[in-house]
Amino acid sequence: MPEPKVLLRGLGIPESPRWHEGRLWFCNWIDQQVVAVALDGQAEVMRTGVPTPMGWSIDWLPDGRLLVTGDKLRRQEPDGSMVTHAEQGANEIVVDGRGNVYLDGADFDFGAGEAPKPGYIKLVTPDGALRQVADDIQFPNGMVITPDNRTLIIAESFAGRLTAFDIGPDSGLSHRRVFADHLGPDGICLDAEGAVWVSTAGNSVVRVAEGGDVLQRAELGENRGTVCDDARWRGPANAVHPDGRMAAGRRHRHQPRTPDQRPSHRRDPDTPGVCARRRQAMT
Repeated sequence: MPEPKVLLRGLGIPESPRWHEGRLWFCNWIDQQVVAVALDGQAEVMRTGVPTPMGWSIDWLPDGRLLVTGDKLRRQEPDGSMVTHAEQGANEIVVDGRGNVYLDGADFDFGAGEAPKPGYIKLVTPDGALRQVADDIQFPNGMVITPDNRTLIIAESFAGRLTAFDIGPDSGLSHRRVFADHLGPDGICLDAEGAVWVSTAGNSVVRVAEGGDVLQRAELGENRGTVCDDARWRGPANAVHPDGRMAAGRRHRHQPRTPDQRPSHRRDPDTPGVCARRRQAMT
């Protein structure tokens, strides 16, 4: 994996990187911004004033409308206004190619030091119905969906593993299984071959196949918190260092997929995949 280069500096806990319409979008938690940055480092603030200072993520519906998690799921309309999409607070989000929105979270106050409780995955269908589709998730974090819309993979941070589910005809989840373990996952990224880029408990990022075989490893230096996450049409690799810098690198290319195969969190056929690093300490 080539050495990353600095793409953007002066950030405050960047999270939820997504490749969208030729740019890398991410949440800049401290400044409560949604930011989009091009590969030449030109950044644009796309939204400000997100009501939750920390613990929120972004993705898009198939029609291009932005979704933002937090104390509830909000949707940005074409005129720029924000409306409630679902009365459900959440941490991470992933949208499949059919418009189903999967949200995860847990009902305890992590920031206040409350004792952990198992979390959940909930589903918001295109007609607005909300239901829980998985439970007993040990601190749910990043999620990806395979191109055929048949498998969802979630990071269980406190368990140190990736867990996979089959997605049924009704969009529910079943056949829960361990995809890979002995990791330190936060956000994750699915590549063209079905492997997942994920952080370890140390200072590295690995590419793992189902079953846990490590296919590639990238060492990222000491004192670095790492988030691997990817966007619709997978884009450039990026890294956030402890001083708030964001860096970009590249990975291999792959053939484009047809629109009906389009999952969330996917690499652009003409640009490489994404991996992000963030500050290890949130002070």
